[in-house]
Amino acid sequence: MLTEQQKEKLLGIARETLACYLSGKELPTVEADDPVLQEKRGVFVTLKEGSELRGCIGYIQSVKPLAAAVRDMAIQSATGDPRFSPVSYGDLKNIRIEISALTMPVRVKNAGEVVLKRDGVIIKRGHSQGVFLPQVADETGWSKEEFLSNLCQYKAGLPPDAWKEKSTEIYTFQAEVFGED
Repeated sequence: MLTEQQKEKLLGIARETLACYLSGKELPTVEADDPVLQEKRGVFVTLKEGSELRGCIGYIQSVKPLAAAVRDMAIQSATGDPRFSPVSYGDLKNIRIEISALTMPVRVKNAGEVVLKRDGVIIKRGHSQGVFLPQVADETGWSKEEFLSNLCQYKAGLPPDAWKEKSTEIYTFQAEVFGED
């Protein structure tokens, strides 16, 4: 679990990075003396304008220290999510930042082990893969079957019932989700 100070630091890194990047200024150096912020962890940065999603990109696996990953994913969420037009500097005043710090994904035997609203889920078969963060279940109100079917169809490009097949791998992870007020 992250402390309130660590959460504030990560949100500050994301906000300052976006302000610099979107205004064409040099990116700030990520200074995080805290060993927890130097741990390699998966992370997603979500940008919302009002109640509408404006970008959400992240690392599922722990490839970078948490503080550096937040910096990089803030930029990607603002400019690299193909579902949305890039965020401009002028848009930034209306953007709320949310960060999801992830645990390591664990493969489960079947969908019966998935706990809705607690678990994020990765569906994988062959070269197809999709992921939903745990909060997607809360935001949509979907049942577990709807959650998994939508994940297969719309995120992984698989048939909606692919989650029922033995050839489909299912992984779960948890996320500590926090954001700007």
